[in-house]
Amino acid sequence: MDINLSQCFIAVDDHDKALAFYRDVLGMEVRNDVGFEGMRWVTVGSPAQPDVDIVLEPPLADPNASASDKEAMAELLAKGLLRGVIFRTDDVDATFERVSAAGAEVLQEPVDQPYGVRDCAFRDPAGNMLRFHQTRKR
Repeated sequence: MDINLSQCFIAVDDHDKALAFYRDVLGMEVRNDVGFEGMRWVTVGSPAQPDVDIVLEPPLADPNASASDKEAMAELLAKGLLRGVIFRTDDVDATFERVSAAGAEVLQEPVDQPYGVRDCAFRDPAGNMLRFHQTRKR
């Protein structure tokens, strides 16, 4: 039995800003853009991984959620307290230069970690933490 990742979800508060970052800065391709009951889901993904989708969704993607729950999720997103994503890259230093030159908030400059990767970290336009790592050659 094979089990593979198909989709992951990232909460965003402004899909247009998120698209400018994930598509234009990170080079993701837009695979789908769907609206439903006043909400929007945009699916992006790396051209190198055609079977893995990243869904950019509202902070609380439930049309039946209470106003207070929606507000609580929006506050958590604004504080950067929702989970992010870790991307693998073949050149973390070049990735760092590209993303930082685009104006993304730097959380960590590239550093060699004791667990075998060189990585860096940013916040996306919604405040999510994104890490980019490269496996170090031994």
